Amino acid sequence: MKPFSEPSERNRAPILAVLKRVLAGSRSVLEIGSGTGQHAAYFAPELPHLAWQASDRAENLADIRQWVADPIELDVDKPFPKVAADAVFSANTCHIMSWPQVERMFEGVGRIGSVKTFCLYGPFNYGGRHTSESNARFDAMLRGRDPHSGIRDAEAISALAGKTGFRLAEDNPMPANNRLLVFRRD
Repeated sequence: MKPFSEPSERNRAPILAVLKRVLAGSRSVLEIGSGTGQHAAYFAPELPHLAWQASDRAENLADIRQWVADPIELDVDKPFPKVAADAVFSANTCHIMSWPQVERMFEGVGRIGSVKTFCLYGPFNYGGRHTSESNARFDAMLRGRDPHSGIRDAEAISALAGKTGFRLAEDNPMPANNRLLVFRRD
Protein backbone atom coordinates (compact mmCIF):
# COMPACT_ATOMS: atom_id res chain seq x y z
CA MET A 1 0.00 0.00 0.00
CA LYS A 2 1.23 3.47 -0.91
CA PRO A 3 2.40 5.41 2.18
CA PHE A 4 0.21 8.39 3.06
CA SER A 5 0.58 11.29 5.47
CA GLU A 6 -2.52 13.35 6.21
CA PRO A 7 -0.47 16.35 7.42
CA SER A 8 1.44 16.34 4.11
CA GLU A 9 -1.86 16.64 2.25
CA ARG A 10 -3.12 19.42 4.53
CA ASN A 11 0.00 21.59 4.50
CA ARG A 12 1.11 21.26 0.88
CA ALA A 13 -0.87 24.17 -0.64
CA PRO A 14 0.27 26.83 1.86
CA ILE A 15 3.88 25.61 1.57
CA LEU A 16 3.66 25.66 -2.22
CA ALA A 17 2.43 29.27 -2.20
CA VAL A 18 5.64 30.35 -0.43
CA LEU A 19 7.91 28.05 -2.47
CA LYS A 20 6.56 29.44 -5.76
CA ARG A 21 7.73 32.88 -4.67
CA VAL A 22 11.02 32.12 -2.89
CA LEU A 23 12.23 29.51 -5.40
CA ALA A 24 11.21 31.43 -8.52
CA GLY A 25 14.87 32.05 -9.43
CA SER A 26 16.09 28.57 -8.51
CA ARG A 27 16.69 25.70 -10.93
CA SER A 28 17.22 22.68 -8.69
CA VAL A 29 16.14 21.76 -5.19
CA LEU A 30 17.26 19.02 -2.82
CA GLU A 31 14.52 17.87 -0.45
CA ILE A 32 16.01 16.52 2.79
CA GLY A 33 13.80 14.04 4.61
CA SER A 34 11.20 13.37 1.92
CA GLY A 35 9.28 11.01 4.24
CA THR A 36 6.43 9.47 2.27
CA GLY A 37 7.38 11.33 -0.93
CA GLN A 38 4.05 13.17 -1.12
CA HIS A 39 5.56 16.66 -1.01
CA ALA A 40 7.97 15.85 -3.83
CA ALA A 41 5.16 14.33 -5.90
CA TYR A 42 3.01 17.43 -5.41
CA PHE A 43 5.63 20.19 -5.61
CA ALA A 44 7.65 18.97 -8.61
CA PRO A 45 4.86 19.33 -11.22
CA GLU A 46 3.69 22.59 -9.62
CA LEU A 47 7.22 24.01 -9.91
CA PRO A 48 8.15 22.81 -13.42
CA HIS A 49 11.16 25.15 -13.65
CA LEU A 50 12.82 23.13 -10.86
CA ALA A 51 14.55 19.77 -10.89
CA TRP A 52 13.25 18.32 -7.59
CA GLN A 53 15.50 15.74 -5.89
CA ALA A 54 13.84 13.75 -3.11
CA SER A 55 16.07 12.19 -0.46
CA ASP A 56 15.84 10.32 2.81
CA ARG A 57 17.51 7.58 4.82
CA ALA A 58 17.89 4.25 3.02
CA GLU A 59 15.04 2.55 4.88
CA ASN A 60 12.53 5.13 3.57
CA LEU A 61 13.49 5.10 -0.11
CA ALA A 62 11.17 2.25 -1.14
CA ASP A 63 8.15 4.17 0.20
CA ILE A 64 9.23 7.37 -1.56
CA ARG A 65 9.61 5.47 -4.86
CA GLN A 66 5.87 4.77 -4.75
CA TRP A 67 5.35 8.54 -5.18
CA VAL A 68 8.41 9.71 -7.17
CA ALA A 69 11.23 8.15 -9.17
CA ASP A 70 14.88 8.20 -8.21
CA PRO A 71 15.06 9.42 -4.61
CA ILE A 72 18.61 9.38 -3.26
CA GLU A 73 19.96 8.29 0.08
CA LEU A 74 20.79 11.15 2.41
CA ASP A 75 21.37 10.47 6.08
CA VAL A 76 22.65 13.43 8.10
CA ASP A 77 24.77 11.00 10.12
CA LYS A 78 26.76 10.15 6.98
CA PRO A 79 28.63 12.30 4.45
CA PHE A 80 26.20 14.07 2.13
CA PRO A 81 26.03 12.76 -1.44
CA LYS A 82 27.28 14.97 -4.26
CA VAL A 83 24.24 16.97 -5.36
CA ALA A 84 23.81 19.78 -7.87
CA ALA A 85 21.27 22.03 -6.19
CA ASP A 86 20.84 25.74 -5.67
CA ALA A 87 18.07 25.34 -3.07
CA VAL A 88 17.17 22.97 -0.23
CA PHE A 89 13.74 22.22 1.22
CA SER A 90 13.12 20.23 4.38
CA ALA A 91 9.80 19.71 6.16
CA ASN A 92 9.17 18.35 9.63
CA THR A 93 12.70 17.16 10.21
CA CYS A 94 14.29 19.33 12.92
CA HIS A 95 11.92 18.23 15.66
CA ILE A 96 12.41 14.49 15.01
CA MET A 97 16.22 14.70 14.84
CA SER A 98 18.57 15.14 17.77
CA TRP A 99 20.20 18.56 18.03
CA PRO A 100 23.58 17.16 16.82
CA GLN A 101 21.75 15.78 13.76
CA VAL A 102 20.18 19.21 13.10
CA GLU A 103 23.68 20.67 13.30
CA ARG A 104 24.96 18.06 10.83
CA MET A 105 22.10 18.84 8.44
CA PHE A 106 23.02 22.52 8.42
CA GLU A 107 26.72 21.71 8.06
CA GLY A 108 25.96 19.41 5.11
CA VAL A 109 23.80 22.02 3.41
CA GLY A 110 26.48 24.62 4.11
CA ARG A 111 29.06 22.50 2.27
CA ILE A 112 26.96 22.49 -0.90
CA GLY A 113 28.40 25.73 -2.23
CA SER A 114 25.77 26.12 -4.97
CA VAL A 115 22.89 26.30 -2.46
CA LYS A 116 21.68 29.87 -1.99
CA THR A 117 18.23 29.21 -0.45
CA PHE A 118 17.28 26.86 2.38
CA CYS A 119 13.55 26.51 3.18
CA LEU A 120 12.75 24.83 6.50
CA TYR A 121 9.16 23.97 7.45
CA GLY A 122 7.82 22.83 10.80
CA PRO A 123 6.90 23.90 14.32
CA PHE A 124 9.31 26.23 16.13
CA ASN A 125 9.48 27.85 19.55
CA TYR A 126 10.24 31.54 19.98
CA GLY A 127 12.09 32.92 22.97
CA GLY A 128 12.12 29.44 24.47
CA ARG A 129 8.32 29.31 24.51
CA HIS A 130 5.80 27.24 22.61
CA THR A 131 3.59 29.18 20.20
CA SER A 132 0.48 27.21 21.14
CA GLU A 133 -0.87 24.66 23.59
CA SER A 134 -1.01 22.09 20.78
CA ASN A 135 2.71 22.62 20.07
CA ALA A 136 3.45 22.18 23.79
CA ARG A 137 1.57 18.86 23.78
CA PHE A 138 3.31 17.80 20.55
CA ASP A 139 6.72 18.66 22.03
CA ALA A 140 5.96 16.64 25.18
CA MET A 141 4.91 13.66 23.04
CA LEU A 142 8.10 13.91 20.95
CA ARG A 143 10.36 14.13 24.00
CA GLY A 144 8.47 11.28 25.68
CA ARG A 145 9.15 9.09 22.67
CA ASP A 146 12.77 10.27 22.24
CA PRO A 147 14.32 12.72 24.72
CA HIS A 148 16.75 13.93 22.03
CA SER A 149 13.94 15.15 19.77
CA GLY A 150 11.57 18.07 20.27
CA ILE A 151 10.48 21.42 18.88
CA ARG A 152 13.51 23.66 18.33
CA ASP A 153 13.85 27.36 19.06
CA ALA A 154 13.75 29.46 15.90
CA GLU A 155 16.53 31.64 17.32
CA ALA A 156 18.82 28.63 17.77
CA ILE A 157 18.04 27.47 14.23
CA SER A 158 18.81 30.95 12.87
CA ALA A 159 22.11 31.05 14.80
CA LEU A 160 22.99 27.64 13.41
CA ALA A 161 22.18 28.84 9.89
CA GLY A 162 24.45 31.83 10.44
CA LYS A 163 27.37 29.52 11.24
CA THR A 164 26.97 27.94 7.80
CA GLY A 165 26.73 31.23 5.90
CA PHE A 166 22.93 31.60 5.77
CA ARG A 167 20.81 34.43 7.14
CA LEU A 168 17.13 34.33 7.99
CA ALA A 169 15.38 36.16 5.14
CA GLU A 170 11.74 35.25 5.90
CA ASP A 171 9.67 33.73 8.68
CA ASN A 172 6.33 32.74 7.17
CA PRO A 173 3.39 31.74 9.39
CA MET A 174 1.71 28.54 8.26
CA PRO A 175 -1.44 26.68 9.33
CA ALA A 176 -1.46 24.44 12.41
CA ASN A 177 1.09 26.60 14.31
CA ASN A 178 3.90 25.83 11.86
CA ARG A 179 6.37 28.16 10.14
CA LEU A 180 8.30 28.20 6.89
CA LEU A 181 11.71 29.71 7.55
CA VAL A 182 13.62 30.88 4.48
CA PHE A 183 17.38 31.27 4.78
CA ARG A 184 19.52 32.91 2.08
CA ARG A 185 23.20 32.91 1.32
CA ASP A 186 24.94 35.35 -1.01
